[in-house]
Amino acid sequence: MSAPLVVSALSWTVMTFVDRVLLKGVSGEAMAAAFSASTLWFTALCLPLGICMYASTFVSQYFGAGQPERIGPSVWQGAWLAVLACPLLLMTIPLAEPAFAAAAHGDETMRLEVIYFQVLMWGAPAMLLAQAFSSFYSGRGRTRVVMLVDAVFAAVNLLLDYAWIYGHWGFPEMGIAGAGWATVVSLWLKAATYLVLLMLPENRARFATLSGMRLDGPLFKRMLYFGGPSGYQLALDVTGFTIFIMLVGRLGPVEAEATSMAFSISTLAFMPIWGLAMGAGILVGQHLGEDRDGVAARATWTSLHVALAYMSVISVTYLLAPDVFLTWFFRGENSPENSPEVYAMAVTLLRFVAAYNLLDATLMVFVSAIKGAGDTQFVLWVSLVMATLLAAASWLAVTQLGVGVYGCWALITGWIWILGVIFLLRFLQGKWRQMRVIEKSPPDLVDGELEPSVA
Repeated sequence: MSAPLVVSALSWTVMTFVDRVLLKGVSGEAMAAAFSASTLWFTALCLPLGICMYASTFVSQYFGAGQPERIGPSVWQGAWLAVLACPLLLMTIPLAEPAFAAAAHGDETMRLEVIYFQVLMWGAPAMLLAQAFSSFYSGRGRTRVVMLVDAVFAAVNLLLDYAWIYGHWGFPEMGIAGAGWATVVSLWLKAATYLVLLMLPENRARFATLSGMRLDGPLFKRMLYFGGPSGYQLALDVTGFTIFIMLVGRLGPVEAEATSMAFSISTLAFMPIWGLAMGAGILVGQHLGEDRDGVAARATWTSLHVALAYMSVISVTYLLAPDVFLTWFFRGENSPENSPEVYAMAVTLLRFVAAYNLLDATLMVFVSAIKGAGDTQFVLWVSLVMATLLAAASWLAVTQLGVGVYGCWALITGWIWILGVIFLLRFLQGKWRQMRVIEKSPPDLVDGELEPSVA
């Protein structure tokens, strides 16, 4: 279930990672600008994206409950949410300049941040639609389809990056704008591919992917009720993280560049856990749809064991062989000898990442599991409190206390530790076992009489 989702998650991460590596060849400012701008872009997407992603929970529970005719309508409610969110997202394009001016990262970095953010925003609707459409496959456990589609268009994006950033194969040399347009084109091609797959005759017949296209008021409201907190949770967590990134960028260009490298490497390493956690959430949804909460719990614990084993290896590599990851950024004229301060700081920051990796894995697995059951209100309130604390503490650390980059990273490490423990305790409490996001299926009838359920 999870292995293809791991590949799928890695495809997106490799795509953004290579973006930054290629832009490092343009300038250090371009790389740092791409990181901060893409982080703010993702922050703007988080609320609708979290709801679109939650369509997979509805699909998984309907699939487990044996109601395939409700799967197509569930997918389309996520797509309708994406359509309704598009005007609001595009309205953020003119707001980019004042937003990055407030970050105070320097004139050249700010100019590049504005360009990248504004270009990426034209791909935001496609990002949401692709996420909603892909839930048709991921929620049913057909994760290999998601893996293949995502991997193909990640490869397309990488080819376009090389052509558009540096001006190869007849493309204009556009630098950071070229990287943005490569992502936008890839996202729209991916969304179109998922739509074509959704409309295959067998899917229309069995899962009502065409007849269920209409906006279903009750189902849409239920998706907002359960998926809304999930979207807010994602938005709050990423907003707190984004504020942290923006404030650290004020400390100086060396701190901004080293932080960008460390987080880019961290993202590359932990995205397999994101895919594994998504698989756990899907299995929880399917097994709760079957009323088998014990199997759902076993799937979650198995996912955690795999996640911790993987993260242990990654953390040891960060500590003992950081050049395995850093060598991608320090090549040619950008060798460690030419950027000794950035290199030394990035090595130290990877040690902070190693310190929180295991709790980060714990956090992702248990959040995905309880969200797969429908326990999104709890996730929302925890995120509201913790994201507010992170933002406030980051502001105090940078602007009032002057603790420096290492003090800021100690702060983010402690924040992740606390979140990991909170969601572990919530899972052990067990309230998620009685939760469902779908309506109960009607009783079976045999010759006009009720047939006892054998589920």
